[in-house]
Amino acid sequence: MKRLGKVSHISSHRKLILRSEFAPKIGDVVVTKDLTEIGKISDVFGPVSRPYIAVKPNENSSLDSLVGQPLYVLPSFKKPRKAHSRRKMRGRKG
Repeated sequence: MKRLGKVSHISSHRKLILRSEFAPKIGDVVVTKDLTEIGKISDVFGPVSRPYIAVKPNENSSLDSLVGQPLYVLPSFKKPRKAHSRRKMRGRKG
């Protein structure tokens, strides 16, 4: 779990806007300190050094209580890619 930043405001499209120290991946899960899932990252914009993050909240999240609160991002784990295996040459010798 990595600190994403504090919620600065709610956009007109009902997304949470934060300022971050790093650029997370779109689609990463956003949680509170007690691991309550808030939503997913829907956009990263602004300067590379300190980007703004837009979080699309889940339907059951109460947005007004989140303004000023720190949010965290859960690391996304991708399955490791399988190494390409060479096809065996059948029936050929030498």
